[in-house]
Amino acid sequence: MTTLKHKIDIDNQVNRADLEKLTGSAVIEFGASWCGYCQAAQPIIIAALIQHQNVKHIKIEDGKGQRLGRSYAVKLWPTLVFLNNGVEVIRLVRPTDSTVITDTLNEVYFS
Repeated sequence: MTTLKHKIDIDNQVNRADLEKLTGSAVIEFGASWCGYCQAAQPIIIAALIQHQNVKHIKIEDGKGQRLGRSYAVKLWPTLVFLNNGVEVIRLVRPTDSTVITDTLNEVYFS
């Protein structure tokens, strides 16, 4: 199994203000560990992010009563929110192909 060599934060203590203070490139992944769509997407998310190890990856366990996902208007999982210096640039909802994620990373952070 391929693993990411860069840091993945799995944190439900982070809040919107913390994310807005981030510097540089980050992908916030909203999902749930029990979600079938999220489980199916993990290999393609890893395949895309392993090529972009300078992009911080933060996984947020979302669900009922979790305000952070609501503040980003997350309705379906997984949702990838691409931030540049704490500001949302674009998002992908339920990606099914690592190429789409890679192309978005390249377009947003390296064009």
